[in-house]
Amino acid sequence: MIDFDFNNPTKIVFGRGVEARVGTEAAAYSKKVLLHYGGGSIKASGLYDRVVASLEAAGVEWVELGGVKPNPRIGLVREGVALCRKHGLGLVLAVGGGSAIDSAKAIAMGAVIDGDVWDFYMGKGKPKAALPVGTVLTIPAAGSESSSGSVITNEEGQYKRAVDSELLYPRFSILDPELAFTLPPFQVACGATDIMAHLMERYFTTVENVGFTDRLIEAVMKTVIDKAPKVLAKAKSYDDWSELMWAGTVAHNNLLNTGRIGDWGSHDIEHELSGIYDVAHGAGLAVVFPAWMKHVLKTDVARFAQWASRVWNVDMDYRNPEATAREGIARLEAFSRSLGLGTRLSDLGIGADRLDEMARKATDGDKRTIGHFVRLNSAAVRQILELAK
Repeated sequence: MIDFDFNNPTKIVFGRGVEARVGTEAAAYSKKVLLHYGGGSIKASGLYDRVVASLEAAGVEWVELGGVKPNPRIGLVREGVALCRKHGLGLVLAVGGGSAIDSAKAIAMGAVIDGDVWDFYMGKGKPKAALPVGTVLTIPAAGSESSSGSVITNEEGQYKRAVDSELLYPRFSILDPELAFTLPPFQVACGATDIMAHLMERYFTTVENVGFTDRLIEAVMKTVIDKAPKVLAKAKSYDDWSELMWAGTVAHNNLLNTGRIGDWGSHDIEHELSGIYDVAHGAGLAVVFPAWMKHVLKTDVARFAQWASRVWNVDMDYRNPEATAREGIARLEAFSRSLGLGTRLSDLGIGADRLDEMARKATDGDKRTIGHFVRLNSAAVRQILELAK
């Protein structure tokens, strides 16, 4: 185990109807907020009206900006930055899933600088301040409601890039499992896959003596494997949604990072898929992760075999642990398919014509490697994409 500092300042407000408290929570930071959300689903469900009523009751004024899309765009972020500056807004309130929350975080960074917030995503400096962010979560998936990260897509050049800063932890997050009851099955599947990917990125590490966090990560993975099919079968199962929603938050709130170094190569590769083809992040991860595993498996067969045995209940073949590990990968792929997701690039309608471009962009033309479990150059990324075809 390596040394670590751990601090997560996000206040979690969890339970039925807790969105009624959003006004009080927001008012603790500002009486003028940007209300940021996606499409019309929060209005159709009545959530928008409940949030607005709570803000009004707490004496909070708001300016709204809807239109957040999956793989949130820098163009809308810039609109939000302009609104915050024009109206002197002091809090960005995201109502939605990870896309709305990531966009809100970007706006929060951009509202307090003179330059363009996209520079942070391109690695040109680090944020030194940000407006506070609050969230009302509707989709268990990205974990952005209690994380220090934000991922944004730039339409120019089709780049999808991330920023990580402790300034981006939301000050509060409202988690009501009932808000997930109306999610379409595809979003549920993509969300569960995203949660699993966050866990697996942390699990596959070269740091030794991390048995405690191994077990924590395994427990959360097994919870997702158990609960995702149940909420697909019974959309209004509060108890199952409660566990899946909380699992999604814990998977990405950095508790499970402690003492270890994760990989994150699969995420970097997938960002090229969704940046270019605008595929759902979870759907892309369902394709990339098994291919990455097949490519790096022999780096640490024992860790993959442990994962297969403990998480997927594969009988350990002590004479042939690689066979155990490969069966675990097969069960991961079967799980994705059981949720209705594909496991090949062809399932996403992606051909082989831009594999070289994705490999080049993922590594900035081989100016850097990606991943930590195995450091990948553009040739290795290309090989992984070939495995994913």
